[in-house]
Parts: sequence; C-alpha cells; structure tokens
Amino acid sequence: MNGRYYYHQIFRKSIIAFGTVFNNILVKRKKPGVDRPTGEDSLEAYKVPIQYGPYQKYLAIIASEPSAERQQLQISLPRLSFEIKGLNYDGSRKLVPTQFAKTAPTKGTDDDGKPIQYSQYLPVPYNLDIELSIIAKNQDDGLQILEQILPNFHPSLNVSIEVIDQTHEERDIAIVLNGIGYTDDYEGDYTTRRTLIWTLNFTVKTYLFGPVDAQKDIRKVTLDYRTDIVKRSTQVRYTAEVESTLVPPVPRDEINELEPTTYKVVENYEDIFGNDQGYFGLDEDGTY
Repeated sequence: MNGRYYYHQIFRKSIIAFGTVFNNILVKRKKPGVDRPTGEDSLEAYKVPIQYGPYQKYLAIIASEPSAERQQLQISLPRLSFEIKGLNYDGSRKLVPTQFAKTAPTKGTDDDGKPIQYSQYLPVPYNLDIELSIIAKNQDDGLQILEQILPNFHPSLNVSIEVIDQTHEERDIAIVLNGIGYTDDYEGDYTTRRTLIWTLNFTVKTYLFGPVDAQKDIRKVTLDYRTDIVKRSTQVRYTAEVESTLVPPVPRDEINELEPTTYKVVENYEDIFGNDQGYFGLDEDGTY
C-alpha cells in the first residue's frame, strides 16, 4: 500500500507458538488390574502427534482406508489437530496509531558495527480464532489429553515470541480458552470404528507491525535562531558537522564514528540576512 515490502511472519509465528504449547502431551496405557498408570505401572506411553489442518481430513483418511476388520494400519489415534477459524480486530487493545516506538539493538549497533536505532508505528491488535481438536478412539485417551491441557488455562496462557526479526523485539501473546465441545459419532454395528472428538476453541491475541525504519547517527545539525526586532530582521544559523581528518578525506557518511581520531566536529555561526557578523559578536569567519 505504501510502496514498501515487508513481511514479519507474525501470523505464522503465532500459529507455530500455539502448536508448540501442545506438542509434548503423553498418553499412558495401564496394565490390567492397575487403577492408575504412573511410572512403572504403565504398559506403554504414547506421545500424541499434533498437525495443522481440519480434523475432518483425518476422519476422511479413516473412512478411506481398509475397514477395522483388517489388520492394516489406518491412522494412529489419539492425535491433535488445529486450524484457523477466523481473524478479527481487537478494539479493546487499541493503541495510539500515530505514535512511534523506538528501539535499539542490544549491542547498540547493526550488523556492520554502526550505531543504529529502529522506529516504527505502534502495532495493531488482532485476534486469531483457532480450533484445537482432540481425536481419540476411546474415552480414556481423550480424557488424559484433556486433563493435561485445561489446568494450564485460567482461562489464558501467555507465550513469548520474537515478533520482529530485525529489531529482535519480543511480545507476550495471550492464548485464551473460550469453550469446549464434545462429539461422539459411535453409530452403526460393532465393526464400525468409534471416534471421539473434543473441540477446544481458543483466541490468540497477537499484534501486527508495520515497516521498520532504521535511524543512524546524526552527522550534521542545522539550527536557525530568529528574532522579532522591528528595525532589523535577523536570523542566525548554527551548523555543526563532522569532517574527516584523514588524508585524503573520506565522505561524511563513510566516517567511522568508533575511531574519534579520524574525524573532528566543525561548528559555524552565520548571519543569514547581513554581512556585519559583528552585530552578533561574530568574527568574519563566523566564530566567536
């Protein structure tokens, strides 16, 4: 829109951060006669896989594979899937749209070792609506997964992500649990595979940033002093700039500010509307 290309991958990072929250969930199967599978009492432990995509896709895979009467593997259950359901602006977190945020890198310099400061407009708040589905073939597996998720949300959980790669700015993204749904499609005869689906609806409160402007160190300053004297309209201009002391001299933009012996600061005063520099107590060369 403004002719500048920028892509901070904030939506992508927010989705990855959401999926990472649920990527370490285990399901344990108990031995016969043991009430609770803990530690050595468990018969097997299964790490629940998580993928992006609608859960209907996995149900379609189950329906298209060989029937439950055959021994071939259809799809491993339980598993988690999540997908984006919506995107909307969050006016409750609105910030001043015309205000700038200024940041500096930790070391104070850019990749070339030159001092730099970053500035950009304050971010725009947006909410990502994400649906997480728990697909299981028996009730106990689904409940184990559910109990490992729900205690972490009160009803929100904050995760920190690096939203801007250039400035390395980090933001806390709130993941809010809105509601829980349950579906059991156990219909038909005993040869039909049962599928239990728990649906958890979340809101990811993220931010969108505009382009980043890089402000380097100031190497020339011009300042005008004006007076309202009726008899003589006057204006004094003060300038200060760095000049190279090398032989031959280098351009002002190429001076290395980390080596003070290679440059000097030259100050100058000038009467804009007259040549009588003595009126301001100045010498002919513009100095006091």
